[in-house]
Order: sequence, then C-alpha cells, then structure tokens
Amino acid sequence: MDNHSVPKEQERLQTDMLNRRDFLKRVGYASGLALATGGLGLALYDPKGPVPTEVRKALTGLGNYSLPAMAAGPGKMAIVRGTDRVLMVERGVKALGGMEAFIQKGDRVLIKVNAAFATPASLGATTHPDTLAAVAGLCIKAGAAQVLVTDNPINDPYSSFEISGLADATRTAGARLITPQAALFAPVSLPGGKLLQNWPVMAGAFTGVNKVIVVSPVKDHQRAGASMTLKNLYGFLGGRRNIFHQDINGIITELSQLLKPTLCVLDGTVSMMTNGPTGGSLSDLKDTGTLVIATDPVAADAVGVELLGRTLSDVPYILMAQAAGAGQADYRRLNPVLLNTRT
Repeated sequence: MDNHSVPKEQERLQTDMLNRRDFLKRVGYASGLALATGGLGLALYDPKGPVPTEVRKALTGLGNYSLPAMAAGPGKMAIVRGTDRVLMVERGVKALGGMEAFIQKGDRVLIKVNAAFATPASLGATTHPDTLAAVAGLCIKAGAAQVLVTDNPINDPYSSFEISGLADATRTAGARLITPQAALFAPVSLPGGKLLQNWPVMAGAFTGVNKVIVVSPVKDHQRAGASMTLKNLYGFLGGRRNIFHQDINGIITELSQLLKPTLCVLDGTVSMMTNGPTGGSLSDLKDTGTLVIATDPVAADAVGVELLGRTLSDVPYILMAQAAGAGQADYRRLNPVLLNTRT
C-alpha cells in the first residue's frame, strides 16, 4: 500500500466502525423495545390492520391494482438523478401527474418494502426509510384513508423493521406496519404456474386494499443476478420459500403474474454492486444517483440492471416476465421523463 492510499484506507475503516456502531445501537434499541412489549413477533403488529377472510379454496393471485392504460407519452415512468431521496420521490411523482394521479381520496394503500434483513439502512440491503417515508407521506397527502407497510423478512420481522429504520419511517409518516402472522397467509395456485401451487402467500394483508406500491432498493443477487422490484415480490411468500432458489428465474416470473402493482419506486440512489442480497460492507455499495418511478415493474427493473452495469441477459427473469405479459423491458419505449435534482 503506498502512502497516498493510507488516508483513504483509514477513512474506510472509520466509516465501517461508525456503521458497526450504528448497527449495535439499533440492535440494542430493537431488543429493548421487544422486551418491553413482551415479544418480538407481536411488538409491531397492528391489531387494527387488515385481517384475512377464511379461504377454503386456493386463491389465483393477489390482484390487479394497476391503473387503466394511459395515453402514450410522459405519465408511465420518471427517471430522476440526484442524491436526496425525498426530493427525488417528490419530483418524480410530480412529473407523472402527482400522487393524486395514482391515489385518490379514501384509497387504502399497501406499500411493499424490502425489509429482508436486520441491518442498518446504510448497508443498502433493505428499502431506505427516507424513500418509504416520502412515498407514504405523499399517499396520505393525496387523501389515502389508510397506508399500510408490509414485508415477510428473512430475519426476525421485528428486528428487521426496527434496525433498518423502516418501522420508524412508517410511524413518522402516519402509516401502519403489518408484520407477518400465520393468520394472514392463504394458499395460492397461480393458473398455469408450475411453482406457485397451493403455496402460502400473505394474502390477508390485502384485505380492503385497492392500491399497491412496491418500493425497492437496487441490489446484486448471487442467484438471480439482481434484486429489485420483481424480486421484492418474493417477500409475500410464506413457507420454506428458499426451495424456489432452484428455479429463481421461474419463481420471479410467476411472481410477476401474482400481483400487478399501481406504482413502483426503485431506489438506485446507492446500489449494492456486489455480495447481494445481504451485503454487509460499505465497499459493496456505489453511488448510482438514480431513482425510478414507474407503473411498469419490468421497465423499472430494466433501468436498475443498467445501474448495476449489467445487461438483460445477466438477469434472465426480466425478459421472462416481459414474455409473460408483466411489462416492457425496453423502458425507453415508455418515453420516460428525465429529471435532474442535483444543484
């Protein structure tokens, strides 16, 4: 190591130390709250949230929450460059007609985040709390009667939401957090599906919901090539879902048929370039300065692939989802609005 590289190395080590302190602080806070409330699993459960109806026959999907087809031109996608997530969300949504174009007064909105791991937001493995807060806040401002936030994390749900900062962002925005409970899951058999047959899915979280927004980070994924909007839908699955890793592209393609969201927000302000989906080091991350807001999850993910420096052939499920009718991989055909919020 030459003398010029020493200051950079010291800076990196100091940053990692601060990151570990942040992690330990959040772990301690989460553990303390859990003990105070009498258990991890119920600590964040909102008893006033949606409850499932009894399902005797397997569902065929989670629903189509997309809006009627818009006219050609601006309105389907905005690609925003910058570093301020809140400003990027606000400008991007405004460019598409404002949140009122998607959420009307009295709507009940479900926001699907990626809260898979009990790690701080600074590591980029989960949806950033600033992005969630901005989206939820705009929904409430547009007149939504209720905004719900959910995921079925890989790690302990309470710790994942709390340590990632997503629980606090949910509370601050005035939304309600729905954590996975056994009663929320119902079997789903996707028509024509090979993998999703009588599989438990968190359908109960959708009771009374009429709009769905998917808010995702841009991440590397060792098996799938990338984890973005479509891969985020994996979090609705229950059971031993890791068995689907044997056909990761197939399951993500079927997930693209399971749910049609109203809006997708893909946050590539900072992207996880390596060691995904868990990461664990700031060295895995890169400032890519881009946030995508789109009605088309396939198009959104196609932009994310470029942020990761990859091609569509590196992430097969995107073209597979397009072939299945889930969206358009050639996102330029949507005539995206291009914005720059950098000053």
